[in-house]
Amino acid sequence: MLTALGSFEAPLYVTQPPSGSDDLYVVEQGGRIQELAPDGDVRTFLDISDVISSGGERGLLSVAFAPDYERSGLFYVDYTDEAGDTRVVEYKAEDGIVDESSARELLRVEQPYANHNGGLVLFGPDEKLYIGLGDGGSGGDPERRGLDLSTPLGKILRIDPKPDGDLPYTIPEDNPFVGTADAREEIYSYGLRNPWRFAFDRETDELTIGDVGQDSQEEIDVVAKGEGSGASFGWSAFEGTEEFNDDQSSPDAIEPALIASHEEGNCSITGGLTVRDPELPTLYGRYLWGDLCVGELRSFTPVPGETASDDVPLGLDVPQIASFGEDAKGSVYAVSIAGSVYRLDPAERNG
Repeated sequence: MLTALGSFEAPLYVTQPPSGSDDLYVVEQGGRIQELAPDGDVRTFLDISDVISSGGERGLLSVAFAPDYERSGLFYVDYTDEAGDTRVVEYKAEDGIVDESSARELLRVEQPYANHNGGLVLFGPDEKLYIGLGDGGSGGDPERRGLDLSTPLGKILRIDPKPDGDLPYTIPEDNPFVGTADAREEIYSYGLRNPWRFAFDRETDELTIGDVGQDSQEEIDVVAKGEGSGASFGWSAFEGTEEFNDDQSSPDAIEPALIASHEEGNCSITGGLTVRDPELPTLYGRYLWGDLCVGELRSFTPVPGETASDDVPLGLDVPQIASFGEDAKGSVYAVSIAGSVYRLDPAERNG
């Protein structure tokens, strides 16, 4: 069942610090992060609406709390600024109050078009910060950025937020393209059209990516622990399983685990996560996902290197689903950009 937790203004994401708080943090597209207490009280944690552009695919898109947030107070936001460019910015909170003067820009990426901004920042199981970026927008990857290693667009990046000399962050030495000529060393995975949401399985460390499609296919990718490093997911040589731009090639591209066809009404996949809530035994170990236009929640068993064979609907609908999230205990949430945040519950939840 779905338990409604509150109503917000165009919410796009929900998460929780890894420890030290039972509150949820809801990201609103217009520029606010709202702190939702277990008793339903809401207070504004951060408001940066005066420095962002919002609407369409732009806005405040996600937040990630540092693994040591309880001690350091550090967290990171991904948003499009007033020029429409991507910024990843660090802030510091003390006793739950954000010091807005602490803002420190880690990354700024020029966006040539208004769409395909990606927008997820997420700490992986290795405690590095992963950043999703779309191919720059328009349609059809006009500048062929998806497979171009000289640009961060169409990629998932991996960095350590700690400064390194004049650099505002550190590039991990084991990143796959460190020392590769003409390649951005921040790149972890490439060949992505718009990895709006991706996740790491908290039990297996598998990486799952929901990559928004072009004309006919939405795709979900599944790779085993560490195998996303240096991996190509094929765009724009391929859209899903179909050849796309014939002047592009990616012979070693990872095959999608699941394709959601536009013929079935899908339009923009919302990548989800592998459920690890023990109170949801029928979903445990299954990958939960949806689509913005369809709204139907579905799940399958994710197996790296295999095409999903057991994708089924849950019988639950979330209109205009924008994101899934989980808290420190593993409870699972679904976010509708229409305004609601829901928790997935059994008929009776303990505690």
